[in-house]
Amino acid sequence: MAKQNVAEQFVDILTRAGVRRMYGVVGDSLNPVVDAVRRHKGIDWVHVRHEEAAAFAAGAEAQVTGQLTACAGSCGPGNLHLINGLYDAHRSMAPVLALASHIPSSEIGLGFFQETHPDRLFRDCSHYSEMISSPSQMPRLLNTAIQHAVGRSGVSVVTLPGDIADEPAPEGAYDTALVTSRPSVRPGDAELDALVEMINKAGKVTLFCGAGCKDAHQEVMRLAELIKSPVGHALRGKEWIQYDNPYDVGMSGLLGYGAAYEATHECDLLILLGTDFPYNAFLPDDVQIAQVDVRPEHLGRRSRLDLAVWGDVKETLKCLIPRVQEKTNRRFLDKMLKKHADALEGVVKAYTRKVEKHVPIHPEYVAAVLDDMADDDAVFTVDTGMCNVWAARYITPNGRRRVIGSFSHGSMANALPMAIGAQFTDRRRQVVSMSGDGGFAMLMGEFLTLVQYDLPVKVVLFNNSSLGMVELEMLVAGLPSHGTANTNPDFAAVAEACGAFGVRVEKPKDLPGALKAAFRHKGPALVDVVTDPNALSIPPKIKKDMVTGFALSASKVVLDGGVGRMLQMARSNLRNVPRP
Repeated sequence: MAKQNVAEQFVDILTRAGVRRMYGVVGDSLNPVVDAVRRHKGIDWVHVRHEEAAAFAAGAEAQVTGQLTACAGSCGPGNLHLINGLYDAHRSMAPVLALASHIPSSEIGLGFFQETHPDRLFRDCSHYSEMISSPSQMPRLLNTAIQHAVGRSGVSVVTLPGDIADEPAPEGAYDTALVTSRPSVRPGDAELDALVEMINKAGKVTLFCGAGCKDAHQEVMRLAELIKSPVGHALRGKEWIQYDNPYDVGMSGLLGYGAAYEATHECDLLILLGTDFPYNAFLPDDVQIAQVDVRPEHLGRRSRLDLAVWGDVKETLKCLIPRVQEKTNRRFLDKMLKKHADALEGVVKAYTRKVEKHVPIHPEYVAAVLDDMADDDAVFTVDTGMCNVWAARYITPNGRRRVIGSFSHGSMANALPMAIGAQFTDRRRQVVSMSGDGGFAMLMGEFLTLVQYDLPVKVVLFNNSSLGMVELEMLVAGLPSHGTANTNPDFAAVAEACGAFGVRVEKPKDLPGALKAAFRHKGPALVDVVTDPNALSIPPKIKKDMVTGFALSASKVVLDGGVGRMLQMARSNLRNVPRP
């Protein structure tokens, strides 16, 4: 048997850690690793058109599967392109191993062609970023990087000079057990005792939930039932908390709706569950606040805390539920449920009248029809900007659907490359990229990746020929929009030229048929929907100076979108309120 080189041993260790794909763009310093992937039966090389997309795809795959994924970039500019997608993966707590290949080791520090310093560059977007400087160092360093990515749920970066990758591996393969999953974390008894006491003493309690509530839906609902608590959520908590939730009062924040804001401000005790909600302006400063999070560094960094509880949400609530006293007074909960239903009712009446006939097409109508027609276990990848609004307000979670976006990093152009990573996990599962025209155009080359691998991703393009969210920000600031307009091609024709299915929709009556045809098509498809550029959305709670900004900027602009099936859910929940 021929002796392994370092690259082959590197690939062996990755496959033992569960990596099944490596996303990237080939380059000379990467050649030994790419060749090792080519010859290894347990891993595939996925050739994307831009390394940024490689990192986004790896991050999305990790979020769908919960397993370690990998991406790679060649020396200098190649691996530097990874940085934006790695920032997103890291802030989304997605376990990703990034390989940054490097210039020849003998030339490092001498200003060589394409020289950068990847081990320094990626430190801010990773838990671990180190360079392999000798073959004997590689196995231990790579294992350490894997443990960081998996154990701390984020990015690790390994820098590997191309000449070292091609050298013989050390004698005797370094074989050690690898951590491939995270443990549960239970809080200490003192913190549990303190939280129980706070809950028992509080008359009005609100739960506000984030992505850390994944797998804890049942426990959150049971606690809410016991303590008669309204349940609000951040955007990343939507897919885990909104469905089958008779205590739902909507979402807070810049994309919020319903009564979540009131519920968090009018309670006696606010409990933050698994959320690193970034907008402290939407959090109260005059109520008691307790926070539960598996990452201690998240505790208290957004708001003042009366109690910090270090533990994952599911285990914490399992310990808590048997110990809290059941409350009998539903007055606060019922008040918030009614406010929530009334808020949604007002929005719908104000905005969705004759929406099926409106030209240009209301984007809300597109999102509502898409929500109805998509599969019950579909994965939606969502571009940053107004697509976030339509996904937040219209895509209905059910415990099986996934909604993935750049919700913490806020990058443009994320939806299409994320759809690539999501689709590779299961070609039979429906994956829908909710793309804005600005984001899609930025990384449009990745549509060719869909075609090359015949990935059946369906791109629904919300084409308003503008950078809608940036325009909104200018309007709020009292500025006339400038530099936000896009001159676009017929994107459906572009899709057809690439060898995929494409259809352009300009009238609402044509939309259901176009979506049905795209979903029926077995390969990649793009539905280019011309939408109303004046369909903008603002938060449910805004300051006077923000309204003034709008008045200065535009005399006629739509301020709020509808909320789809959430109104139906709110009405249903309201019907369950006991009558005196």
